[in-house]
This record gives sequence, C-alpha cells and structure tokens, in this order.
Amino acid sequence: MPAERQGKKTAKNATMVQFLMNSPLRHAGLDLARHHDEPLQQSVPAIFITGSSHVGKTTLAARLADRLSWNLISTDKLARHPGRPWPDIPPAVAEYYASLSPETIYWFLRVHHENMWPLIRQKIEAKTRARRPFIMEGSALRPEYIAALGGIAVCLWADEDFLRERIRREARYVEANAYQRVLIDKFTERSVRDNSEMRASAEKHSMTIVDTADAGAVERLFDMLVERANA
Repeated sequence: MPAERQGKKTAKNATMVQFLMNSPLRHAGLDLARHHDEPLQQSVPAIFITGSSHVGKTTLAARLADRLSWNLISTDKLARHPGRPWPDIPPAVAEYYASLSPETIYWFLRVHHENMWPLIRQKIEAKTRARRPFIMEGSALRPEYIAALGGIAVCLWADEDFLRERIRREARYVEANAYQRVLIDKFTERSVRDNSEMRASAEKHSMTIVDTADAGAVERLFDMLVERANA
C-alpha cells in the first residue's frame, strides 16, 4: 500500500478510535463486577424497559410517562456511542461501521453498555433518594443487569424480519446509495443480534417479554403497566 494511502488510513482509524474513547465512561468498566453484584435497593415505583434498537422502547416509555406523569430517563442520552448511520453521518461514525466487522461492532456495543452501568446505577439511586417515581428505557438496561432491581422490568422484542424492515424503512434504505447501504446493513446486523441476545437473557431471568410486532400485545402491556403503577 502506498505510504500516502497508508497514512490516510491510519489517520482515519485514529479519528475513529478517538471518537469511541472520547467519553467520560471510558474507564468506568474497571470495577464493573462490584457494580453488577451489589444489590440495589429500589424503594420507589419504577418501570424499566429494555430491548434492542427500534423495538419501540422510547415510544412505550413516552406514553407511560405521559399517562402516569412520571419522570422519564433514556439511557441513550447518558453517553455517546456510534448510533444510527443516517440521515447525516459524521465521518467517524461512517468509518466505524464501514471498517469494523459485525462481531467487533457488537463487541463495542456490549462494552459500551457495560461501561454505562455505574452511571445508570447513580441515576437510579438519585431518583430513589428523591423518592420520585420514574420510567427508564434503553438498550443499556440489559436483562442480566436489571433482573435483580426492584420495580417492574419488561423486555421488548421483535421478529427478525419485522425488525429488519422497520430499520430499513426508517433509514430510507431504498433511497440510499451502495455505500450508505453497507453502513445501514452493519447497523441492522448489530441490532438483530442484540435483539436475539436480549430475548435469551430476558428468558433466562424470567422477565416479561412482549413481541412489538403484535400491536395488541403492546396495548395490553401498556394497560398492565399503568394498572400496576397505580396499584
């Protein structure tokens, strides 16, 4: 490879690594075992909604927060991570999806979720001390992390074909060029794999799982959560 081309590639990789590491959470995983193993006393009403990207967590959480007048917390807003590669794609995000393998992309996602857990615990503890009911949603609320918490925990899941179609529709896949489709496909594979892993973990921890492709099931879940919150 010519020296000039190699230099450009090295610079791009350095930019991407800087993007991934430029986060206050980058060292938070050093004591993760302690944060996972310690019981967290949850003494105020709370609802935790987990699931992969595009399964409907935010929509359900917003409806519940509006109905119950509870505080809403989205873990996606707590820390930066390469997200959806559309519509306007920062160069570092494009390079992230274009350069890394699906396995590495998913590994980075799992590390990001793990590194976020100390901050998530702090948010939960702060709401508990303030005695303010809340709803928390996000993919970082992995079933294995939240199973032991008090409150109500549910996992949203979607059939693989349904999830792929939903992502492509939102990303306007049919209008994307070949390069953009590569990025969208990488994001889709990451989300589909996470969707499967989430369901397996939720089943292992006996958590309520709802198929969001079934609109009726989602409505029944909404009614059930409102009823339990008001009990």
